[in-house]
Amino acid sequence: MEFKDILKGKENEGEEKHLPFIEIYKSHGKEEVDLVRVIVGKEVKHPNTVEHHIAWIELYGMKKSGEVIAIGRTEFSPVYAEPNTRFQVNIEEFRAFCALAYCNLHGVWQSCIEIE
Repeated sequence: MEFKDILKGKENEGEEKHLPFIEIYKSHGKEEVDLVRVIVGKEVKHPNTVEHHIAWIELYGMKKSGEVIAIGRTEFSPVYAEPNTRFQVNIEEFRAFCALAYCNLHGVWQSCIEIE
């Protein structure tokens, strides 16, 4: 088995939305910082119960040089925290971002976005 064998993507999606959705904000807010926001359940809210929830989200970036960087991880408490996180990143250094989200019932889900 390889790691790619446990990752699920858009083709595996059912009624509940597990895919991490990536949004990029360049020069955001009065501080004019670059942000990468990752949301699970943007269109259809994912359940958030002790029995069924998103436990964590991780963000990875591929630099223009091809180097892959683990940017960060956010863990969520069921019931009290929604699976929505932001990372402050210098976007100009990257050509792509990938996010992983872990559902305690349905496994690890991935989504990637390329930057123009």
